[in-house]
Amino acid sequence: MAVILVVALAFLSGALPLSVWIGRWGVGVDIRQVGDGNPGASNVWRAGGPRWGWLAIVADFSKGLIPVAIVNFGLGWDGWALTAVSIAPVLGHAFSPFLRFHGGKALAVSFGVWAGLTIWLAPTLLGVGFAIWLKILKRDAWAVLAGVATQLVAFLLINAIWGIPWEWFAVWAVMTAVFIWKHKSELK
Repeated sequence: MAVILVVALAFLSGALPLSVWIGRWGVGVDIRQVGDGNPGASNVWRAGGPRWGWLAIVADFSKGLIPVAIVNFGLGWDGWALTAVSIAPVLGHAFSPFLRFHGGKALAVSFGVWAGLTIWLAPTLLGVGFAIWLKILKRDAWAVLAGVATQLVAFLLINAIWGIPWEWFAVWAVMTAVFIWKHKSELK
């Protein structure tokens, strides 16, 4: 019962439309009318510049970090319970009931989830992958997929040498599916 409650709270944490609120209250703009119409941090950046953009990135990052770090490091959960809590903020952000299930692309919240799971390793691998592929591909959606593929290759190499928790692969698979779904129009 406690796991279900914590997963629900993690989903609600991810579902909070913090970037929309920052855009509305800080920038004075509905960010869903800016750029690609995505209710995420990148459109806050487009509408309000770096100061508001960084605030939105940190807010969305925190929606994933806080619940996962609490259950991972504070409560010591593992297995399916940790996996479910790690996936919940991503799904909440991508399919927010506060936005009629039209949420963001879940990038910043995913970095937060990875930080809650691994502190620095997984978000660094993902960030380096994104950065490299953005320079090569010049298309955000394809760079996202290439970045998560790079992260998977790194996970497999690390797993072959030291071993890593299977939960990372489960979380990676769901996040990748969400990224594909949320970027589907750009991938065509």
